Amino acid sequence: MNKETVSMHARDGVRLDADIYRPDDNGTYPVLLMRQPYGRAIASTVVYAHPAWYAAQGYIVVIQDVRGRGTSEGEFKLFAHEIEDGFDTVNWAANLPGSTGDVGMYGFSYQGMTQLYAAAEHPPALKAICPSMIGYDLYADWAYEGGAFCLQANLGWAIQLATETARLRGDEKAYQALFNASRNLPLYDTIPANPEILKNLAPDSFYHDWLNHPETDEYWANLSPSRFMLEVDLPMLHVGGWFDTYLRGTLNLYKKISVSSAFPQHLVIGPWAHLPWGRKVGAVDYGAEAASPIDWLQVRWFNQFLKGIDTGILDEPPVYLFEMGSNEWRFFDSWPSDNNKSYFLESSGLASMREYAGKLVKQEEESNNPKYDPPLPPLKKGGGENPKSMDVFVHDPWRPVPALGGHAAIPAGSFDRSSIDCRTDVLTYTSAPLEADLYIAGDVAVEVYCTADKPTFDLCAVLSEVRSNGSVYNFTQGYLRVNPGGETTPLQIKLQPTCIKIASGNALRLSLSAACFPAYPVNPGTRSLPAETRLIEAEIITLTVLAGGDCPSRILL
Repeated sequence: MNKETVSMHARDGVRLDADIYRPDDNGTYPVLLMRQPYGRAIASTVVYAHPAWYAAQGYIVVIQDVRGRGTSEGEFKLFAHEIEDGFDTVNWAANLPGSTGDVGMYGFSYQGMTQLYAAAEHPPALKAICPSMIGYDLYADWAYEGGAFCLQANLGWAIQLATETARLRGDEKAYQALFNASRNLPLYDTIPANPEILKNLAPDSFYHDWLNHPETDEYWANLSPSRFMLEVDLPMLHVGGWFDTYLRGTLNLYKKISVSSAFPQHLVIGPWAHLPWGRKVGAVDYGAEAASPIDWLQVRWFNQFLKGIDTGILDEPPVYLFEMGSNEWRFFDSWPSDNNKSYFLESSGLASMREYAGKLVKQEEESNNPKYDPPLPPLKKGGGENPKSMDVFVHDPWRPVPALGGHAAIPAGSFDRSSIDCRTDVLTYTSAPLEADLYIAGDVAVEVYCTADKPTFDLCAVLSEVRSNGSVYNFTQGYLRVNPGGETTPLQIKLQPTCIKIASGNALRLSLSAACFPAYPVNPGTRSLPAETRLIEAEIITLTVLAGGDCPSRILL
C-alpha cells in the first residue's frame, strides 16, 4: 500500500492533514477526495471499500481530516468552514504530484455534505461527485421531520462528536462520561431533549443551536446546501437507503437538480439503514442482491467523468431502486411519481382494541371479507361516501409508544412489530389478504382526519406487511407534529419513500399512534418547545381519528 501523510494550508493559514493513497506505479491519475470529521484512518470503511482499493483502480485517493478534527488544526464548527476549506482542498488536490488535475469526491453523511459545500464555489478541478445520505434542507431533511425534532439521531450524533472533541483535548473525565452517555442516551433529564451532560460538557455543540431553532428560519437557510445547490452543475451519483434517516435529503437534492442540471444525475437506493450497507437490515435478510454495489458503481462513475472512459453507465436507466419483497433491483427512467392507489380507512370504533376492527379498503373495492369482525358496510365507489366512523385512543406520556426500527430509530430497519400493534394506544387498519401482488414504488403519504383534546399532538404513521403467519414487518413510516387551528381538516403525513412488493396472501396495515419515542420527543400537549419542555409537564392526550363520509382518511400510494 503506497500511503503518505501530507498537509496543506487553507486560505486563512490553518493546516489540514490528509492521507494519500497512490497506485503502485508512477503514472498520472485523477484524484478522489473524501473530507471527514471522524479520524481519517477510518475513511468511511463502515460502508465503502478501503482507500487502497480505490487506489488500485487507478486513482490518487485523498482522505482529509476537516478543520479541528483528527490532526488538522483549527476549531471544528459543524459545516461552518466546509465551503472555503472544501474549495481550497480541491484546488490543492488537483495540483498534487502525479495528478491529472481532475478531482472527484465521494463519501456519505458528513462526508456527503462536504462534497456539496466544496461544490458551492465551483472549483474548476471538481468534475464529478457521489453524495450519499445527505441533507439538502438541513431543517426538514436532517434535524426535524414533520416539525418534530429527531431526538435519538441528533442526540446520539451530538454526543459522538462531543466525545471525539473531549478525546482530542485530552479530557479523559469528559470523554468517559460522554462515552458512557453514547451507550445509554440521557433521555430522562428534567428537560429530556436538553440533557445536562451536553450543556455541561459540550456547551459549544451544534445540538443547542438545532434545538433552539424549532422552525425553519434564517439560521437554517444560511446553513443548508439548498441555498446554493441549484447553482451547482456537476455529474452526480446520488446514493440513499430505504431505512436511512436522511433519505429525504438525498431525494430532495436528486429531484431538484435532475430537473435543472445539464449533466447526468443517477440515483441508487438500497434496502439499507444509515450504516452498514449490507443484505440484512433490522430483522430482515434481503438476500445477496442487497449487498452494496456502490464501490463498483462509483468507480464506473468516476471512470466515465474523470478518465473519459465509456463505461456504459450513461446507457442505463438513471434510477436504481431495490425492491424489497422480490429482493431485486428495479430500474426506472425517472423517479416513479404516477402513484394513484388509495386505501381508505374504515372502522367499527375499536381499531385500538381488536386487531381486525380497523380496515383498509382499496378504492372502488368492496370491504366484504368475513375475516373482519364486526362487519362494516361496503365502501362506496370513490371512497368518500361511507358512514363516518370514529376511533378514540389515549396517549399516556408515562408509557409512550416505543420506536421500533424504521428510519428514525436506532437500530433502524424492519422488525416484527406485532406486539406494538396490540397496544391499545395504537390504531391499526388492515386490508383483506391481497388477491394479487401489490407493488409500491415512490412517494407515500397518509391523509388522516384527527383531532385531540390538547392544543398540540403528534401522529406517527407506519405501513407494514402483515404476513400469513401473523408477523407484522414495517417497511415505511412518517411523523408529524400537529398544531391545529381548530378545524377538522386532513393532516398529511409524508412517509419515507419506498419500493416493495407485498406478496398475494399477505396484507397491508396502517398503524397510527401519538408517539414514537425516543426517535422523537414526547409531545407534552402544551405547545412548549422541546428545548423548554420539562418531563413533569407532559399531559395525557385523547385523540380521535375520523374516517368515511366527509372525512375520507386514506393512504396514498
